[in-house]
Amino acid sequence: MAALIDPTNVRQSHQSLHHFVSTSAWDDQAVLARVGELTIPVLQKREPVRAWIVDDTGIPKKGKHSVGVSHQYCGQLGKQANCQVAVSLSIANTFASVPIAYGLYLPQVWIDDADRRKNCGVPEDIAFATKQQISFNQIRNAVNAGIPSGVVLADAAYGDDTGFRDDLTGLGLSYAVSIKGTTTVWRPGEEPLLPHQRTGRRGPAATRLAHSAEQRPISAFNLARELTPSAFEEVTWREGTKTPLRSRFAAVRVRPAHRDTLRSEPRNHEWLLIEWPKDEEEPTKFWLSTLDESSSKSELVETVKLRWRIERDYQELKQELGLNQYEGRGWRGFHHHATLCIAAYGFLLIDQGGFSPSGRRRVRLAQPAVPDDFRPRGSAS
Repeated sequence: MAALIDPTNVRQSHQSLHHFVSTSAWDDQAVLARVGELTIPVLQKREPVRAWIVDDTGIPKKGKHSVGVSHQYCGQLGKQANCQVAVSLSIANTFASVPIAYGLYLPQVWIDDADRRKNCGVPEDIAFATKQQISFNQIRNAVNAGIPSGVVLADAAYGDDTGFRDDLTGLGLSYAVSIKGTTTVWRPGEEPLLPHQRTGRRGPAATRLAHSAEQRPISAFNLARELTPSAFEEVTWREGTKTPLRSRFAAVRVRPAHRDTLRSEPRNHEWLLIEWPKDEEEPTKFWLSTLDESSSKSELVETVKLRWRIERDYQELKQELGLNQYEGRGWRGFHHHATLCIAAYGFLLIDQGGFSPSGRRRVRLAQPAVPDDFRPRGSAS
């Protein structure tokens, strides 16, 4: 890039670019906000915003000095590894998506290490926050900024967090989030014992819900096994690269049961969506959703399956735009680099009027020619 910008003064140009990314004082949050202002109208020309997609991505790293690096789960590798993890929020419809927030997750070992924080320029006001807390802050900021709302989609790392779901409801947002099969719910038509139903107790009147031997919640997995085969219907949600994508689904109205014995009232009814492919011996995926009770099974399926777009975001950002190629160590540079990658992604969306929904065509940027007399730093000649 330095050679293309100023082929007669490559060294100085390189240093200027490095300074711009790693240490310059421009505000990455303001740039991301501007990216959203420019890209949202392009998305909405095709279709209103339908979803806010939550996710985190791992960036493999060696050593221990890059900001936030730790031995933790890395989604890119599918296992525990030395990596950085960033939490993001994307807005999406069926035609395109773009990240509007991106922030580094700092493990507790980094929060407690004053020397490493100082060396990497971590702001003093940064305290420990879980990925769910980081995500919720991003969502709350988007609400306050007036971003067109959509159904919040997330994987089970977020969906199984009852507090996260409650916070979304508190913001007036609907969600359709993955949960584990072990997550407990009440069968349709059942609920915990109400305080006035708890008879035979001594002392003050009961104020909390209770379970009994006959009245207990059930795991989402076991509830799926209790459903009749007719409860599962085949639904097609979009065209794949070769064939339509379809599977079998059931949808039932349930009350979530997690820690409801600490409450005085049962939780509201939600949709429990279950996927059980016909060639599988057991149900494979589960979601909880606060979409309207009148929502059809097809609407539920199309909504939860829209989450595939976050995978497209990360694929393009990493493979085509260099999101995981930052080699600096600092907090500011990490966020500046990611912001510039997202800005480039937004430019492509604007330039192309929205990416192909099939995902078959990957973005390829034309590579301008490097001057014939350019020699990279460190070359022999």
